[in-house]
Amino acid sequence: MMKANERRKEMAMLLANAKAPVAGNTLSERFGVSRQIIVQDIATLREEGYEILSTHYGYLLQKVPLLERVFEVMHTADETEPELRCIVANGGSVKDVFVKHKVYGKISAPLNIYSNRHIDRFINGVKNGTSSELMNITGGRHFHTVLAESEEILDKVEQALKDGKYLISVK
Repeated sequence: MMKANERRKEMAMLLANAKAPVAGNTLSERFGVSRQIIVQDIATLREEGYEILSTHYGYLLQKVPLLERVFEVMHTADETEPELRCIVANGGSVKDVFVKHKVYGKISAPLNIYSNRHIDRFINGVKNGTSSELMNITGGRHFHTVLAESEEILDKVEQALKDGKYLISVK
């Protein structure tokens, strides 16, 4: 018999891949549990951050919660674009950048980079003098919060940053 946490994980995957709402009875039959257990599982998944709608036709997953990991990196200005591309190419999204300044403390800025188009826009802004990179205040050392749908994707991003010789540590 499947454990509750395994059932919920599989249920979330099923809902994430469904093209239409999935009826509670269908889930009940699929997992061999009562409708009441399904209702409890849906409530638990919602508490874990899954946005699940209850419709007349069944349950519909709106959004899969993203995991995050903070990477401490260091590189030159010329390496910014390849660093960002390595994160995005491996399925990650760059939520922000921050530095730890000895006087001011933590200074951060949102980036929300999740596609090559966003990378191009950011790089063009820096090259055109619209802004300067935050890492310049700390000699290239900075942090990125990276979002992804799974630990496996975060692991791939981490390995790619290591391979590119950008990674200092993982927080």
